[in-house]
Amino acid sequence: MRPESETKAKLLKVAVEMIWESSYGSVSVEDICERAAVKKGSFYYAFKSKSDLAIAAFEHYWGTKRIILDQVFSVQVAPLERLKNFCNVIIQDQLEKYRTFGKLFGCPFCSLGSELSTQDENIRRKLEELSARSMRYYEPTLRELMETGQIPAGDPKEIAQELFSYIAGVLLQAKIENNPKLVERLWRGVQHVLNLRVSESVAG
Repeated sequence: MRPESETKAKLLKVAVEMIWESSYGSVSVEDICERAAVKKGSFYYAFKSKSDLAIAAFEHYWGTKRIILDQVFSVQVAPLERLKNFCNVIIQDQLEKYRTFGKLFGCPFCSLGSELSTQDENIRRKLEELSARSMRYYEPTLRELMETGQIPAGDPKEIAQELFSYIAGVLLQAKIENNPKLVERLWRGVQHVLNLRVSESVAG
């Protein structure tokens, strides 16, 4: 990897970590450079501003998330198992952070969006775009569940939005309360939101 590419990669990784673990407003360019072991001059060679870095960093983070979503929502997996596995991935991710830091951090996209959506339009648009990409993974699974009668018929796109909003809300409330039990109950709540008709083996 070329030195400038390596510098950029370090900044992207550290930016997501620090903004997610703290907040955009409380993390400075100096803080990011210090943790990434990058000189401040190199930062401004790679990015024009902290805002530009945040946008690029969360796009970079999406690349990692997309690989996981491709696996979880594979058509080779039964639709109910896809949803359950998806909830388990979220639960494990959140609880791992909790065990490491002693606190919950919620959804990185939603945390940044709720902080800056009224302050930085470029960041708001990027996070809206990334959220929409996530919801598109839900739609085929929801459509299959409707076709088999496992959830009531409806508009898969609208229900995907409702599902996304519910999950984001649970993670936000869990972050506010620093309460892992709210996260642990995520799959049970998803079943209620979708009015899933599931067997006992899948419901657990």
